[in-house]
Amino acid sequence: MSTLVYNDVGAFFKGFWESTGIAQFFVDGGWKSIIMILIALLLLYLAIFKEAEPYLLIPMGIGMLLANLPLSGVMDPIYAKESTYTTYTGLLGLFYPNGETVTRITGYSGLLGVLYKGIQYEIYPCLIFLGIGATTDFGPLIANPKTMILGAAAQIGIFATFLLAIPCGFTPQQAASIGIIGGADGPTAILTTTKLAPELLSSIAIAAYSYMALVPFIQPPVIRLLTTKKERRIHMEMPKPVSKTKKILFPIIVTVVVTLIVPSCAPLIGCLMFGNLIKESGVVPKLVENASNALLYCVTILLGLTVGATASAANFLTPKTLIIFGLGICAFILATAGGVLIGKLMCWISKGKINPMIGAAGVSAVPMAARVVQKEGIREDPSNFLLMHAMGPNVAGVIGSAVAAGLLIMLLG
Repeated sequence: MSTLVYNDVGAFFKGFWESTGIAQFFVDGGWKSIIMILIALLLLYLAIFKEAEPYLLIPMGIGMLLANLPLSGVMDPIYAKESTYTTYTGLLGLFYPNGETVTRITGYSGLLGVLYKGIQYEIYPCLIFLGIGATTDFGPLIANPKTMILGAAAQIGIFATFLLAIPCGFTPQQAASIGIIGGADGPTAILTTTKLAPELLSSIAIAAYSYMALVPFIQPPVIRLLTTKKERRIHMEMPKPVSKTKKILFPIIVTVVVTLIVPSCAPLIGCLMFGNLIKESGVVPKLVENASNALLYCVTILLGLTVGATASAANFLTPKTLIIFGLGICAFILATAGGVLIGKLMCWISKGKINPMIGAAGVSAVPMAARVVQKEGIREDPSNFLLMHAMGPNVAGVIGSAVAAGLLIMLLG
């Protein structure tokens, strides 16, 4: 009798132990979950103590933490029945000399798996663009439309990185998603990747937002390398005031023209311009207040949680992630360099009336990139105020990255 009781008690505790998440750390591959938990804690540290993109990195870090705690069930992948065998060339071929067998993920179960539908159906990125539109002043761009060229020039980083990623062994769809990192626009990167390469979502999203947080450190060395002290000290004339009528017409015209040319960017451009229109109309202050505050922050929480939760060890701890992070930094540097170099050309054409540094603001990190230009201007000359001039290419970069994403989706989707 005592032996029977002992066996029952032993079986109970053994079953209890095996049902805990702690036991899963000691099975094959359990160490990968520990690494992912440490990465999640690193994101939380950077967000809280270093204030690096805290509004997004905190929910992203928590999402990653929850998804990688064994047996949590908050976001379990649902795999397709069939698997795909892929051989790689280029850099990926060195890491996968025997190819790779991949089973496609068709969806997710669990709480965050349900919330992930907002990414899968393009809801969260578009709603964030609506909020951005409601908080952005397009006045500097309307007052100086030439700065649209600088916003377009910064998209060089997207297409150059796209061309770099293909020889590395990525498919054209994956290369396009990686290239979008150079746009410095998290929602656009997420939407593009969801459509073209969902298997890379976690790596690309974390790379995009990590580098966006590092814009104040990445851009200044590139700016100083490509400009002279004389160019950095150039003062620009203050832009002329823009009438309310022009501000109202601008989002309507942009929506119509851009959507007719690149129809696939309609969701992003439409939401961005809708948000800006309600702001400039001045007749729906409650809508503007909610779009720019409550809605924007609520959707940011959901976006961060669900994107972070896709970063499972199986998806994230791969050689592909390392290469993506390497290509991501190249994309940012090339985007900044493209804007500055075209800025130098415009400076020469205008006979010194345009400070080439404002070209660096052509990436979509609003208003962070414009603030970097302002700080660099003050660093050379405390009386040089460039913020309003830099906001022109900065908001043009938001439009440009959405158009570039729409073009890539239209061609490769």
